[in-house]
Amino acid sequence: MTMKNNQKVEPRTLKGFRDFLPEEARKRQYAIEIIRKTFELYGFEPLETPAIEYLDIFAGSIGEGEQMFYKFTDSGGREVALRYDQTVPTCRVVAQYPDKIKMPFKRYQIQTVWRAEKPQKGRYREFLQCDADIFGVDDRTADAETIALTIEIYNNLGFKKPVAVINDRDLYEGIPYEAIIAIDKLDKIGETGVIKDLFKKGFDDRKAKELLERVRNNKPNDNLKYIFSFLDNYGMKENYKFSPSLARSFSYSNGTIWEIIAEEFDSGSLAGCERFDSVVSRFSDRKVPGVGFAVGFDRTILAMEEMELFPQMATNTRVLVTVFNKELVSYSQKITQLLRSKNINTDLYPDPNDKLQKQLKYADEKKIPYAVIAGPDEAKKQTVTLKNLQTQKQETIPQEKLTEKFS
Repeated sequence: MTMKNNQKVEPRTLKGFRDFLPEEARKRQYAIEIIRKTFELYGFEPLETPAIEYLDIFAGSIGEGEQMFYKFTDSGGREVALRYDQTVPTCRVVAQYPDKIKMPFKRYQIQTVWRAEKPQKGRYREFLQCDADIFGVDDRTADAETIALTIEIYNNLGFKKPVAVINDRDLYEGIPYEAIIAIDKLDKIGETGVIKDLFKKGFDDRKAKELLERVRNNKPNDNLKYIFSFLDNYGMKENYKFSPSLARSFSYSNGTIWEIIAEEFDSGSLAGCERFDSVVSRFSDRKVPGVGFAVGFDRTILAMEEMELFPQMATNTRVLVTVFNKELVSYSQKITQLLRSKNINTDLYPDPNDKLQKQLKYADEKKIPYAVIAGPDEAKKQTVTLKNLQTQKQETIPQEKLTEKFS
């Protein structure tokens, strides 16, 4: 079918996908920068993996979530899937580059993932994840350090009291995986809902209640006690709690599992975290233990908005250099280059045909705090007029003195 030249295409986005306009994008970049700096504060290094992987990289690793794969056959006839999470591709990387990846390997990753699930509040089909993992360490010190990092991220984002809800999948030993993923929903659907779910999965009423009661009676094991002591030593005694019903639905989860919640935010956990000692062995004969977490970035942004944790998000541009007319473009360029050479974020107005009033209105609408006016008199005397757009005060100074105003 050929589209006629004058036929308009309706501008729209797919359900579960979003555009981020400048104001929203600035908020996201603000949070990403805090998360990135906290990752690096704890000694983690960056990693990036492709948006598309072979389907068999993910298949058999995720558990119930496999129904949400964005999968298709590419033009070469290969079965592929969009990146579902970042843990499995990282395990593939660890197996694929044994000579380049030195243990212990501490990596962080900030990239988009895709899941074909029903969109809801704080949950989308395309979203950003911020992951951090430690590979090659059996000792639970790695788990504890990673939990501390998760808590610190939310402290640094401004949350009053982020809490790590912690459990150990070893406490579920002998309980079928189908029962584990049902019990994991206890806080969301309650005891009656869990019993019904277990019944649907083939457990009779007596067995369902028995499994649920067994889980509720679990106590912290030695690994958890060590982790709690480690967090206490970091001054995080008020930032964690034991939850015997926490399970995490990923089939690869084993050992320590935790989630981050904020008491002021009632729309679910903000980060999902676990130990996963078996995933690398799917791609290699090597057994490489791993532990880490994924920040639910979009839900975190939602929580920060609800709790008003963002500062006033104005543009990062500090100066607009106006253009008096086409003949004076080169002089405005000279001023712009001078400012940028001192790392002062500077916007050169792009249309020399617009009047000065329109250019200043542009700066005001973008909340740029200063404007430089460089007309014929300024060019002749090699000066500039610097205008404070908040106070409306202005002064004419030699161009070489301009950068001193921003030191």
